[in-house]
Amino acid sequence: MKFVFLGPQGSGKSTQAELLAQKLSIPYFEVGQILREKSQESDEVAIEIKKALDQGHLVPDEITNSIVKEKTSNAKGGYVLDGYPRNSIQFAELDPDITKAFYVKVSDEESIKRLVKRGRSDDTAQVLSKRLEIYHGETEPLLGDFRNKGILDEVNGERPISEIHEEIMARVQDLI
Repeated sequence: MKFVFLGPQGSGKSTQAELLAQKLSIPYFEVGQILREKSQESDEVAIEIKKALDQGHLVPDEITNSIVKEKTSNAKGGYVLDGYPRNSIQFAELDPDITKAFYVKVSDEESIKRLVKRGRSDDTAQVLSKRLEIYHGETEPLLGDFRNKGILDEVNGERPISEIHEEIMARVQDLI
């Protein structure tokens, strides 16, 4: 089983993706974290990733696609992907055997409120606004693509973590 979690930054998609992966005992890949870790290395790819992240831009698709393929290709029994795909180019490279995509829906106001609380150095107001703008322009349209494939499930992310998790588990129950 292969799952994708979508939602704006601060929606709680990472929390829910990680909970599902733990419950199903399958690997969890948080693409943003993988890219941040890679950016700490000293090769050319790392430098390009760091530059994009520091400016609030998406990491170039070729780099992201390559890293995701490398990580997921060895995952036996499925995986949970968090934060990928982010645009139509990445969607085109996505494994065609995705079981279900969950969209954790929250308002921009809620997203920003949560992101400011986590206190990461790259969570400045300017960078957050840029990320949400990119999300709405490039990632949100993918919801229609997942809906057309018949695998999109929307969940209200403005509730307690446990309630959201219970709803997701109920929707996955018939698949396991």
